[in-house]
Amino acid sequence: MCTCFVIRSRFFAVICLLALFCGTRTLFAQKNTVGITWDKVTAVSKTTPTLQVVVNPMLHRGSPIHDGTFEALKMLGADYVRFVPWFPYPHMAVAELKPPTATETFWDFSHVDPMVEDLMKATEGHSVIINFSTIPVWMFKTEKPVEVPADPDQVFWDYNPGTELRDTTLKELTDYYVRLFSWYTQGGFTDELGKYHKSGYHYKIPYWEVLNEPDLEHHVSPELYTRIYDAVVTALKKISPETRFVALALASENNPEYFEYFLNPANHAPGVPLEGISYHFYGTPSDDKITMDNCQYSFFDKADGFIDKARYIESIRKRLAPGVFTTADEIGNILAGSNYTDPIPKEYWNLSGAMYAYVYLQLMRLGIDIAGESQLVGYPTQFPDVSMMNWKNGKPNARFWVLKLLKDNFGPGDKLVATSLQSRDLVAQAFVTEKGKKLLLINKRNEARSLTLPAGASEMQFVDVSTGDGPAAQRRLTSGALTLTPFSVAVVTFK
Repeated sequence: MCTCFVIRSRFFAVICLLALFCGTRTLFAQKNTVGITWDKVTAVSKTTPTLQVVVNPMLHRGSPIHDGTFEALKMLGADYVRFVPWFPYPHMAVAELKPPTATETFWDFSHVDPMVEDLMKATEGHSVIINFSTIPVWMFKTEKPVEVPADPDQVFWDYNPGTELRDTTLKELTDYYVRLFSWYTQGGFTDELGKYHKSGYHYKIPYWEVLNEPDLEHHVSPELYTRIYDAVVTALKKISPETRFVALALASENNPEYFEYFLNPANHAPGVPLEGISYHFYGTPSDDKITMDNCQYSFFDKADGFIDKARYIESIRKRLAPGVFTTADEIGNILAGSNYTDPIPKEYWNLSGAMYAYVYLQLMRLGIDIAGESQLVGYPTQFPDVSMMNWKNGKPNARFWVLKLLKDNFGPGDKLVATSLQSRDLVAQAFVTEKGKKLLLINKRNEARSLTLPAGASEMQFVDVSTGDGPAAQRRLTSGALTLTPFSVAVVTFK
């Protein structure tokens, strides 16, 4: 009798263990199973994926990657391409490097005109956001004049000292932007001494962004920035009433006072339109140990922090100026400073691309209008880790191909539908688009992850380490079982 009891007890224990094991396996399977309710719409996208183009010597005609770069930009076919002549290359960013004298002016567009021409040709048929972001430094009060290198290709990070404009009425600054804008839209301008300079350009500029990162560059206060915006926009609207203006372009989303002040119509001159705002985000390593195993966590953790701040900024915008659109027009990663010289692992480009895809998706859920990846070309001396082109061979890298994958499959008007996936490492979101039913998948980790898809999956496009500097690969799907390789970004099409 006792023996029988022991046997039954042991049998019961084994059954319990088996049940527990099977239950664990069931939970594990559920955790990695994508669930989609196609007829339950959770949001409608208004977000356009795009990129920014920052001037540097690699965009010069004759550069070894010039042709490939602009061919890639044209092939991408993106809207809202942001073009930024920026201060580290003063000859390419500032059209008047010296102040006028009583007898002479110093206007010179020779180092930027070819880039503008190539940009406008490559984006023909698509919208652009132009931002000649750099105010001539001679317009600021400085201890001594700033001498720029004679070589236009030499990087010069010391161009923008000074925090106080020498002309506090802003007329000098406004006149500069009127002439610069007229050079590209009106065929030319009349300079400070009454001489006419002919350009022959009559570009239509749909969007113009006023300055770049004023919270860093010259440490412009919200009050002064708002005065500059009002003065510049009022003057340029007289030249091109149809041009819309983007404001702020803040380096950090940690400055709510800029949004609180600028978005309050009471702080603007009468009649000045508030049309768009912008801000930036770069994921960075959490410490000096720059490895992909570390960055895979820090990049996405900081992305989540950024999204929380973007949500707060949205609450300010909706409260003060609900008609204003928003562009997060610099999204990328920076490993360590502007001149990172260590070898960049090939996996990094995929990790950075995966982070952009993740931020794009989260901004879409917030209702942000534009998500701009940074930047088309970087290279040693000018943030090589932010490049979307391989500066050694002139081919687009994985960051570019992730953007193209997203741009070719998703856009404004897509319906986000209820999607479930219990995983901290994988991200899934299903859409009903004009091209059919799609599922965006992102592997945030430096390890392969398996999952199970619902019925109907027929094809997958993906960018991962195996695709290198090539476009997204394609694969037919014959079952619901799927493995995503490290840092893979994939789009699955359903029948």
